[in-house]
This record gives sequence, C-alpha cells and structure tokens, in this order.
Amino acid sequence: MTITDNKGFIIAPISVRPVNEHDTTILPEALTQLICFSNRIDLDLDGSALTLDSGFDSKVNKKSIKEQGLIPVIYPNKRNTKEPIAIARMFRWFKKDIYTERYKVERTFGWQDTYRKLALSYDKLKETRLGFRYLAYSMINYRTTFNNL
Repeated sequence: MTITDNKGFIIAPISVRPVNEHDTTILPEALTQLICFSNRIDLDLDGSALTLDSGFDSKVNKKSIKEQGLIPVIYPNKRNTKEPIAIARMFRWFKKDIYTERYKVERTFGWQDTYRKLALSYDKLKETRLGFRYLAYSMINYRTTFNNL
C-alpha cells in the first residue's frame, strides 16, 4: 500500500503479518492504522491518493477507502475480460500518473527480498520481524545515499 499526500510525499505505516496471510485481509487494519497515525501527527489526508495493485480491485475495498476520505488508485483487474471496450472502460478513471509513483515502493520491496532474514521469516514475534525490516530499510537507504558519491 502506498499513500501519496496532497503535496506528493509518499507516506505509509508498516503493517507486519505472517507471510501466509493474504494482503487483502490486512487492508482494513492498515487503513485504520494509517488514519490513527495521521491523526496523531495532525496530518490531513483528505483527498490523498492510496495506490494498490490489482489484487485489491473490488467495490468493497474502493468503498472502504473512500469512506476514509482517500482516493483509491487501484490498478484495474482485467479478470477474464477479453473485449477491448470493456478493458478501456476499466481504465477510464484510472490515474496512471499517480500509480507510476508506486514503482519506488515496489522496488524497495524487491530490494528487501535480497535479505534472506526478511524473505524467509520464521520469527513468531511481530516486533522481531519489524525490527529486521527497519534494519533492512536502513541498509537500503544507506546504500542508495552513499553509493552514488
């Protein structure tokens, strides 16, 4: 999940769950955490875009996102649609310019998978998984910041 605020900054709290749990079950909890976090730091998210991949493309998810005052930018899931007109209709309201910012987040997820401890996590404590995730993000940030000098 990537959220872009009104000024174009990418923000999101991290929701950590076991690997065998599907992302769509995490969405309601993650939205609640995001709204609570934004309220705590006095950040107004009304009108901000929430980008998700095609696995989240459903009326229920879009409705819950809109109820929080956010704009859902979810890549349309073509499912088994073959007709070009039906596919074009799906992409009519899709905001591709906002969705392209998601690449930065997906690239970070790809980089974190190079760390074996994160790819195969057998830790039972949520705090341990979160700590290793923060360590990996710190190492990624260090590498991207100082590798170009």
